[in-house]
Amino acid sequence: MKSPLLSLPGAVSAEGVDEGVAAHYGDLFREQRALADGTGFVDLSHRGVVTVTGDDRLTWLHLLLTQHVSDLPVGQATEALILSAHGHIEHALYLVDDGTTTWAHVEPGTEDALVAYLESMKFFYRVEVAVRTEDFAVVHLPAGSIAEVPDGAVVREIPYGRDLFLPRADLETFAAGYGPAAGILAYEALRVEAHRPRVGFETDHRTIPHELGWIGTAVHLQKGCYRGQETVARVQNLGKPPRRLVFLHLDGSEVHLPPHGTPLYLADEGPDGRKLGFVTTSVRHHELGPIALALVKRNVPLDARLVADSTAAAQEPVVEP
Repeated sequence: MKSPLLSLPGAVSAEGVDEGVAAHYGDLFREQRALADGTGFVDLSHRGVVTVTGDDRLTWLHLLLTQHVSDLPVGQATEALILSAHGHIEHALYLVDDGTTTWAHVEPGTEDALVAYLESMKFFYRVEVAVRTEDFAVVHLPAGSIAEVPDGAVVREIPYGRDLFLPRADLETFAAGYGPAAGILAYEALRVEAHRPRVGFETDHRTIPHELGWIGTAVHLQKGCYRGQETVARVQNLGKPPRRLVFLHLDGSEVHLPPHGTPLYLADEGPDGRKLGFVTTSVRHHELGPIALALVKRNVPLDARLVADSTAAAQEPVVEP
């Protein structure tokens, strides 16, 4: 959905999956610094919004998700995954329950597929699942923000800020009183700095939770009874994941950032060598310069100097080998 906030001064529309909201409002680094200082907000109104109501909602979701949610306290934020039968990541849900409704925001354009799966699993449970993207918009207030939550908003309080489910009709009024607005590129830069994975960026068709460090935050190891749980348990108890998430410091002399999917090689071998992984997200950070997240093979040495296309990259482990 195209955000009305694209009419704000300086707004430049994002591309790709984030199309529909602003990439930036004219000054990427100023917007990053504002978020880091706890001011402003980010328009995430392109993200999908899904609700689950009914007396059985938490018991039912507990059976489907990787997270322990059967006793989720009112107002406590959590995140959870839906896996394939082979344990590969299909959806990430960012959840909160308000006492009568469980709210989730998900990657743009994935809400219909998610709801179709959930509907197929309702059976005799007393639940109702709905796509609410047309009615509610997600906005993000950064950590340290002292802005008051507007009436009518549902809040996810998280370590790096607050996600608000705001009536979409109130979005422009909200923006007028909660500025300055920061674009999705500023939000993504801080996400990469914090090593937070994102479905569709840090994942491909065979990514499992252990590879991205989602164990503990989105995957609860003391529960079973969800699709893909066997793979999670096997890797946890018997082995190591085949790949691991790393953080990259990129050569700042390069003009262009390596895009998603750029292969990684040993710097000494270059493209003639063996492919070791790929860049998942690359950004320009207001303090760290060009940085990225990447997935590499588990046995890549921690001190290996890598190269993405022509860009040198020094790695820091996010997931230990």
